[in-house]
Formats: sequence, structure tokens, C-alpha cells
Amino acid sequence: MHIEFVEIANFRKLLSARVDLSPKTTLFVGANNSGKTSAMLALRRFLTPRRCPFEIHDFTLCHLRALVDIGEAWVQTHQAGAVADLSLDPWVHALPALDLWLQVKEDEVHRVRDLVPFMEWTGGLLGVRLRYEPKDVDALFKEFIISVIEANAMRAEAAAAAAAKGAATKLTVWPETLVDFLTRRLSSMFAIRAYPLDPALLASPEKLRALPQVLPASAQPIDGDPLSGLIKVHDIPAQRGFGEIPTSVEDDELQTSAGGTRLSEQLRSYYAKHLDPSKGPDPMDLEALQAMEAAEDAFDLKLAESFSECFNEVASLGYPGISDPRPRVSTRLRAIDGLNHSAAVNFEVDVVSDAGAVTPLLLLPEGSNGLGYQNLISMIFRLMSFRDAWMRVGKASKGVEAASIEPLHLVLVEEPEAHLHAQVQQVFIKKAYEVLRRRPELGENDALRTQLIVSTHSSHVAHETPFASLRYFRRLPAGMVAKVPVSTVVNLSQVFGEGTETERFVTRYLRAQHADLFFADAAILVEGPAERMLIPNFIRARFKLLHQSYVTLLEIGGSHAHRLRPLIDHLGLLTLIVTDLDSLTGTGGSSVQPALGAGQKTNNATLKGWVPVLDDVDDLMGATPAVKTLTDVGDTLFAVRAAYQTPVEVTMPGATAKEIAYPYTFEDALVFENLDFFAAFAGPGLNAKFRNAIATGGGATAVGASMYAALKDGKKAEFALDVLMADNFNDLKVPRYIAEGLEWLLEQMKKKQVEILTTVPATTVIAPAAAVSVAVAAVAGAGAGGVP
Repeated sequence: MHIEFVEIANFRKLLSARVDLSPKTTLFVGANNSGKTSAMLALRRFLTPRRCPFEIHDFTLCHLRALVDIGEAWVQTHQAGAVADLSLDPWVHALPALDLWLQVKEDEVHRVRDLVPFMEWTGGLLGVRLRYEPKDVDALFKEFIISVIEANAMRAEAAAAAAAKGAATKLTVWPETLVDFLTRRLSSMFAIRAYPLDPALLASPEKLRALPQVLPASAQPIDGDPLSGLIKVHDIPAQRGFGEIPTSVEDDELQTSAGGTRLSEQLRSYYAKHLDPSKGPDPMDLEALQAMEAAEDAFDLKLAESFSECFNEVASLGYPGISDPRPRVSTRLRAIDGLNHSAAVNFEVDVVSDAGAVTPLLLLPEGSNGLGYQNLISMIFRLMSFRDAWMRVGKASKGVEAASIEPLHLVLVEEPEAHLHAQVQQVFIKKAYEVLRRRPELGENDALRTQLIVSTHSSHVAHETPFASLRYFRRLPAGMVAKVPVSTVVNLSQVFGEGTETERFVTRYLRAQHADLFFADAAILVEGPAERMLIPNFIRARFKLLHQSYVTLLEIGGSHAHRLRPLIDHLGLLTLIVTDLDSLTGTGGSSVQPALGAGQKTNNATLKGWVPVLDDVDDLMGATPAVKTLTDVGDTLFAVRAAYQTPVEVTMPGATAKEIAYPYTFEDALVFENLDFFAAFAGPGLNAKFRNAIATGGGATAVGASMYAALKDGKKAEFALDVLMADNFNDLKVPRYIAEGLEWLLEQMKKKQVEILTTVPATTVIAPAAAVSVAVAAVAGAGAGGVP
């Protein structure tokens, strides 16, 4: 048994999203504010509600207006003496919900009997909806109306007092709306209820949103908790609080509620649960218990001697008398007391003696170790503790039958990269699942399954994870599928097809380059090392907004950039491709310097097959910006644009007439745009050849031919490094085809960063939490969509 996927609806940024889960490890990736945290929080809210209760702002913002409307309708009907609508119907489209779909084998049916939709079901997909809804709408109505009446009375009293004084007054009294009421009373008025789902009604998602099935009006919730005994959930939140030792470290209860961030705290918790000899002692614990009892007796004797004088002095005052109980000091030693101090865990530091011997002579407290090592050790030990708690290892196994162990262990880890060195991040993600399965009764045992979900911002973590395990979260601006920004989730296991040549290439390429694509707002794919080194500097100097944005630049080459197309399309990632014209003498001919009217074709697979889907050099040179851009009608923020060499109008040194030059690659395009710079630039290699070509002259065609010949065996990376180190580098003009591409990307990024595609005021999506009533009023009518 394992979780096949979940569908999350009406929860924060996840208006309606399906998240497929891998049988072992699933990695949530995506740019900042893309919904990864919302998904992790939704799993914790629904699966561990006692540890992680709901808040009013867990409702998707566009549905808060609907809740306000319900409250206003209740007030109006009460004032009119009419009967209010106290059914769930007005609520269902706005209620947070999580559909959990399990893959269940036939021999596991007894485990899920409460979820089986019909008697004939014998295995396969099985779904349950967890919905956060009012416990009792009638009780909620009464509580709300009473609060409104009291609030109105207080407002009236304040207004009368102000009028008597002849002064104006404004008094904000809770509750102003039903949403305001629920900010304080949500947990007491709402609860999670479970409903069985019909596998036959399961629908595949559309491109940007999931389509959870609609429950019939007659649907009844399942009694009790149907997931009890079925799923064990553990989590490691993102904020782990390493560093200084907290002042209340001795308070076990406080540390438990805080998550047990320090290793010493985790050791205490683990000891108490699995090792404490005072809990269900067995023959192996007798020696330890006898030693502690002997220590107690010896300590009691010493204490009695030490306090005897004190007690005698008290007795001289007449107490205790003959019939009064007498004070006696005694001790109770517990083994765990040895771990209840700030130095319970130390780190040994090897010291070399004068004789050359290495001995561990120094001890450092836990807080003095590096944050990265603290984090790594803490997380690994926590995973071990989760595993052993699930399997009831040691003392926790007393009275526990093997059949009572949950068949599914779900572990959630947020941002493991905090404080970790890049290489350690890679080690953690490779080893985490192994740690969770390192017990003899686990291994490859399908009867007891572990599913690990990790959310990350680290390309190093994504770097070590197969494509099939990546789930990409993408922001969708207001106006695309809802009136507020929401998110969608892309299953990257479906991008290339299994075992294809393209999958092998992209997987190996991204592992060589790191997986920055999964965390960027836009991408620039460049042809070679010269572009890779110089374009970032052009952006830094002349395109400030792009420099401040999350734009990743990958060196891929025109002959391979098209292999990234399935990935770029699935991610919906805004992309600029800076590539070369690669002109040939006709189809299948040899490489040649570009020229108009010569019947040349391009050898660039990206230009021929992706964008602009042209192979004739004349057509490519004459293409408009619209032809060079590929857009998606259903996704207004996704576009791909090609930038390649186009004719350049130049005036050669010493001449007055303008000529047309036809660059072949980035290097000669840069030279033609900066003839005076390169005519005087005293660099070696290609720079020397370019300088000589300009000095020899003969017109733009002759100079272009000389540079074309030099580029055939020239070292382009060395050329770029020399140019980069030039004192007057910032005086260089950006080649026009690249400048046009960057200006296009800049305009697209401005649209994307607004996060809104309609004329709805921006305040509807950026209102602070404290001003929710203002935001709700601004998104009037935005309650469409959702899951009944």
C-alpha cells in the first residue's frame, strides 16, 4: 500500500492541485512563493491536526468573500425574523479539502475496510476526502449571531457616549464579519471529516488544475478517523532553531512542543520512549535498576546526615511534636536525569600531545559545533527516531502486536539544505530514505511502506534526485485561473517518456549543470562559453531588473537546446534562447559565412524545430520579433523567444559609408558592434586575429570572412576571458540580437512579477493578514471554483 497522489483544494495557494507521490522519495521544487510550503502544510494540517491546527488564512483568499456573504445573509435573515440557510451547501465550494488516493493490494483490503466504496471492490485505487468543515452549522449560527448582537450593542453604546460629548468616534469591535469571527473561533467550530470517494469518478487534471470529484448531496462522513492505524506521519519543519542553547532546555514539555531541535533533546526523547529501564523492565535492565537503587540508598544516607542539624534546629521550635509526621529527605534517581543538562551531548576534539600521540582531550558543548553538522546530525537522528517510533522499537514495543503497526509511514522534511554545505545536501537526500528503511523487518518489504516527501530550494538536492521523483510547483498570477495568485503542480515523471534518448541527455546535462531551472523565474539558454561568461555581465550592467530577478543561464548549444523543450513546456518557464545562425550551403551542405540571397539553410536544430521553425537563412534574417516568439494561448505568461545573429549596419574604421555585415556567431557579432574597441584591444589569440582583420580592412565582407576563418579553430573561452578583463569592458555595446532578446525578457518578467492579469486592484492579492476584511471586500464575487 502507498499513496498514489493527493488532490488539495481551497488551501492557501492551492486552489485545486494534484500532487503525485513517488513510492519512495518525492521532491517538491519550484521558485520562491510557488506553493511548496502550502502543500507541506496541507499534509500536516489534514494528517496531524492535533499538532498542526487550521487557521482562517488556510482558506484560499478568493473564497473568504463567500464566507463574509454567508455571515451577512445570516444577520439579515435573523433581523428579518426569517429562517436562515443552515445547510452545508453554501460552504462546500470554499472548504479546504485533501483527497488522499491510496494504491491498495487485494490482500490489504482488511486494512481499509472503512474506506471501501462498495462491496465488490477488491483492490486498486481507493480514495478518501478529508474536508475541514463546520462541526454544527446551527451552533455556529447561534454563536455568531450572539457575538454580532453583543458587538452591535457595544458600538451603539460607544456612539451614544460620543454623541453626548459632541465628539465623533470610531470603534472596531469583534466580530465585524464571519471571517473575523472565525479568526478566533475556527478550531472550536470546525473539524476534519472524512468521506469515501468513488474511483470510477476519478478525473485526470486539466493543464493547470485538478478536477476533484463532486460529492453527492447525500454523502455521509465516515465515523471516527479512517486513517487511524493506517498512516503514521512524522515531519521535520523548516525552522529548526540551531545555535544558542535555549534557557528553558530542562523543560521537557516545552522542548517536545518545539519539535526537539537539539540533538540532546532528541536523545532524551528517544531514551524515554525506547530505552528507559524503568518502563517495562526486562532481565537485561535488572543490573541498571539495582545500580540506581544502590545509588539512591547511598545518597539518602548522605542527605540524612547533611540535613540532620537543620531538622534538629527546626525541632527546637516545637515542631514536629510527638504526634506530628517527621520530615525525611529521600532521592529518586532516573537514568534519563543524566541527559537533562545542556552538556548532555559533547563533541570530542583531538589534540596532539608533545610526544605526537593523538588523544581526545578536549570536549566542546553541542552548541559550539558548526550549524551544518548540527543540522545534519539532528535530521539523521530524527529520521532514525521516526523509523523506530513507527516500528515500536525497544520499550515502545511492550504490549504492541505487529499487526497494529501502521502499514504506511509518511515522513515530511522541509528545506533540509538550511546551513548545509552543498555536498552535504547531496549526501542527505541520497541517504535519507535508506535511514528510514534501515531495519531488518523493513528493507524491501512492501507490506510496510515508507514515503518520504522533501520540499527544497536547493539545486544541489534536486541534482541528486531522479526526474520521476520531482514535482514542480508553478505560480499562476491572478486572472489566469482565479482572481488571486494560485499554484499548479507538474509531475516531471511524465515529461520525456521512460528510457528515451532525450531523457538521458537532459538528466545527465542537468546533473552536470545543476538543476537551477527548477527554481528560476526565467531561463536563458546560450550557445557557448563566451556567451556564458559575458551575457551575465551585460545583464548586470544594463538590465538591472533582470539582474535582480531569479533568472538562470545555462550553456546548452544550438544543436541540443531543443532537447530541453519538453521540460521547458511542462514547467511553463519563460525562456530566451541565445543561439547561432549556423548557416550552410543549402540543405546538408558545408558550413559557410551567412549571406542573403545565397540559398543558405540553417543547421541549427532549435531554429528548425522549436522556434521560429524556419530553416531558410533569408527567412530567419527577415523574421519579425513575433515570428521569433512562441506563445501558449492558454498560458499567457509562458513564452519562448529565439535570439540569433541578424544583419548589422556598420561603418568600418577609416570609412564613411555604412555597410551591412552578416555575423556568423556571437564573437564576430560582438566585434562588428564594437569595431573601434577591438581595433585597439591588445589581446592575444582570437583578439589578435580580429584586430589584424580590422586593420587589413577591405570592407565588411572581407573582415567578416577573415573573422569567420579565425573562428574555425579559435579558442572562444580565452577570447571571452580576455574581453572580460578589459579595463573599458563596460563601454562595450551588447550585440543587437542579444539586446533585443534581453529587452523582450525584461518586459515579460515585468508582467510576471505583477502576478495579476486582470484589472482587479492589486490590494486584493497583497493585503496583509491583519486586514483580511479589506482584502475580502476587494475580491467581491471571487468565490467560484473549489471542491464540494
